[in-house]
Amino acid sequence: MQSHDVVPRPSSAPEPVVDVEQAEAALVEHYPRLVRLAHLVLPPGLGRSRRVLTAHALAQRALPRGRTPSPVIPARSTGAAAGPGYAFLRVQVVRAALRAGRGGRVARWLRRLPPPLPQVWGLKLFPRSGGADELALDQRLSALSGPARAAYVLRGLEGLADDEVRRVLSAAGVTDPRAALREADRVPARYPLLHSPEFDPCLLQARPTDLLRRRRHTKAALAAAAALAVCGALVVLPGKGWGPDGAAAPAWAQNPSAEAALDPARLTRVPATAWQTSARLDFSVWPARGGLTRDTGLLRRALAVWARPGESVRVTATTGTASGGPAGPPQLLYAGEVDDARVVILYDGLRIVRYAEPKGSTAGAALDFARVDGAAGATASAVVLDRSDGNVRYLTAPWVRRAAARDLLEPSSDAPALALRDGVAGPLSSPAARSGPCTSWNVLEVTGDDGAHLLADLGELVPAQLTAGRPADPEETADTQLLHAWAPYACALSEVRAQGVRSVNTWRYAEQPLPDGSGTATWACTRADTWRGTAPRVLAQFLTPGGTTGAVTARDEGVPACGARSPHVLAGVLWKSRQGDWYLLAAGDEDTASIATTGGIEAAAEGRLLTVRARQGVTAGLKGTLRDGSPLRGLS
Repeated sequence: MQSHDVVPRPSSAPEPVVDVEQAEAALVEHYPRLVRLAHLVLPPGLGRSRRVLTAHALAQRALPRGRTPSPVIPARSTGAAAGPGYAFLRVQVVRAALRAGRGGRVARWLRRLPPPLPQVWGLKLFPRSGGADELALDQRLSALSGPARAAYVLRGLEGLADDEVRRVLSAAGVTDPRAALREADRVPARYPLLHSPEFDPCLLQARPTDLLRRRRHTKAALAAAAALAVCGALVVLPGKGWGPDGAAAPAWAQNPSAEAALDPARLTRVPATAWQTSARLDFSVWPARGGLTRDTGLLRRALAVWARPGESVRVTATTGTASGGPAGPPQLLYAGEVDDARVVILYDGLRIVRYAEPKGSTAGAALDFARVDGAAGATASAVVLDRSDGNVRYLTAPWVRRAAARDLLEPSSDAPALALRDGVAGPLSSPAARSGPCTSWNVLEVTGDDGAHLLADLGELVPAQLTAGRPADPEETADTQLLHAWAPYACALSEVRAQGVRSVNTWRYAEQPLPDGSGTATWACTRADTWRGTAPRVLAQFLTPGGTTGAVTARDEGVPACGARSPHVLAGVLWKSRQGDWYLLAAGDEDTASIATTGGIEAAAEGRLLTVRARQGVTAGLKGTLRDGSPLRGLS
């Protein structure tokens, strides 16, 4: 076919026309050039494979709909010869490519669908990768608006002058072509790169799609077809099928509350000073902090993953914590970058939810849940932001003025301060996942208007508060008495990790002289209460004179012993003296009236202490009686 250049005509000259045969001939001859033009103008957000197929679809749909000749916007094209047919197709391709980057929510949703033709099943097609220059140019073009990108491509790929570019853009529906040209001037004129294989959608590479996902989708399609068949059968059943749902809306009805919960614009954001006038210090008065609190994309992903975590998302939840989606818009506590991750912390009145994704990627996202209903004061003073290299970072409450690292095994040592910026504390070495000998146990010490408190990392999203003393009225302030009370028993915290623990209290409930005259031993009970209020863990510990670490002699779960409602406790140990003699030692709290043994040893004693000779390896049970006559069961 012989092509003829279209030359500018006076305004009085008749407008050139092109019929469908001319357009078809031009399309066949210049197809690679038109597809490259569409590929470069299309919005980059379509993805490489979808962009290739859409570029081919736009070029193929550029032909006139009927056989009536269509007017042509004249424009000269340098390089390859071009005639009226090509000029017409070029305008059609640019108009369609620009339209693909516009539209509302429905249009954007429709653009996610693959083009009707061409279609490729089971393969992903994309151009060959170019060098660093091509990649840099593609990134610069991605930052331009659609009309500016079209102006740059018409200049560089088509070789049009600016007045000709304006005419093509006007014909394609651009309202302000001059502004598009000015915006295109921001990108350096690297026009030869537009002809590289990086931007050639006709020179393609092929890779398989996600085979496992394709297999799952096939199974899901078969299951859906079966379900549809069953539903169809139910529709034709006489009466009301399986029975009505009363006042419930149909299963496919939209829920306004659920939709609002996924909208970042509706997240609850508390003023920074709200806690200063609040009647209660809890998570509801935490302000939104972090450098990404206005990153709508990150917040939208966090909410969407919370509502519908994909198979690749690592989801964890403390025992007894529901992991379902939010019932309504949650409260934003934090959104920012921590170490190598972007982190979002949300609160829905019952749970703390932590969403984390690696920087620069959404692969490997994690979603963590922790129940915090009823949290207030110290129990609402910190949340884990990140763990890395054996360290933990906390986001602290707005009322926390100082954060410090405290080693429980060294109660008299100083507590070095942690950097505290916008509520984020510096890294603290954590014993949560440590194994081996217990040589230190670091906890977080937070100081506010009500004094200092100790928070222990037990491997969960919210640290547990440490207290000491009588269960009915424990000591909460991190003073000398509390620190020395925890020093011999801190290593036992490893036994209550990952249990959904809210607080841990230790209580020295008895002292017992040793039968060999070597001194007085101390009995303590340690109780870990959970956020769910059930299944507390209770430990009995025995500390000999001169010892630094208490030995766990009994463990129990789900019992009231050593708690605020029932502070009574009874425990025993088989102990060997320095002379090699064995004894069964037992002690109860101050309300214990008598103790008796059952099983391998038969003995009894009045009062709260029992000492009886025994033999190595013997087993015995304990029972006691309180002063009011109530029975007391020993910890097992």
